[in-house]
Amino acid sequence: MLLIPAIDLKDGRCVRLRQGNMDANVTVFSEDPVAMARHWRDQGARRLHIVDLNGARSGRPVNEAVIKKIVKAVGEELPVQLGGGLRDLDIVERYIDDGVSFVVIGTAAVKNPGFLHDACSAFGGHVIVALDAKGGKVATDGWSKMTGHDVTDLALKFEDYGLEAIIYTDIGRDGMMTGVNVEATAELARHVKIPVIASGGVASLTDIEQLCAMEDEGVEGVVLGRSLYEGAIDFKVAQERADALTA
Repeated sequence: MLLIPAIDLKDGRCVRLRQGNMDANVTVFSEDPVAMARHWRDQGARRLHIVDLNGARSGRPVNEAVIKKIVKAVGEELPVQLGGGLRDLDIVERYIDDGVSFVVIGTAAVKNPGFLHDACSAFGGHVIVALDAKGGKVATDGWSKMTGHDVTDLALKFEDYGLEAIIYTDIGRDGMMTGVNVEATAELARHVKIPVIASGGVASLTDIEQLCAMEDEGVEGVVLGRSLYEGAIDFKVAQERADALTA
């Protein structure tokens, strides 16, 4: 089970939101995201999850300069998966050329499946789709807009695109530390052949242990945010526990 620390970027700083709300409840955890990336590398992380929150809202890269610095600092040792504002092939290509290992496409995948298909064709092995949902329905545009798309139905449409993984986030739990939605994550994983990465609401080692029990169902990893930054989970301890459970 891959435990993936998250660095969410807003205005060049490392922050966490609650339920994706960009306008309130923003907690700044670090003024130096590059130092934070080095910290997770030194803690033994095997992948890093970066989100350009400004980019997700605006639909274009905003924190690109900081992201380049992070990749330059740790990218050779620590693969980076990046999301937020990736809505055309030129931007995707630019980030991959900069050393980003995986691009995470969310809004553009929902609004323009053809773009997702083209991205998978052009950059096979480097594309992850993000399905962010509330009540089983997918949200877009930095979680500010709800769609009528069912998560599982949409995932099945992407089945043959050649995706590396699906990141499934329960928006209602994200940043709330109320516990990950294990049931919904496992249900999605059972319906698709694409590996699923859980996200949103992880609060304790118990959540990680429950996800590890679902590895055979297709849940291959989990993104960790507030629980790490507020000290509810010790990354090294959690990764060692996950490794022991899934050995």
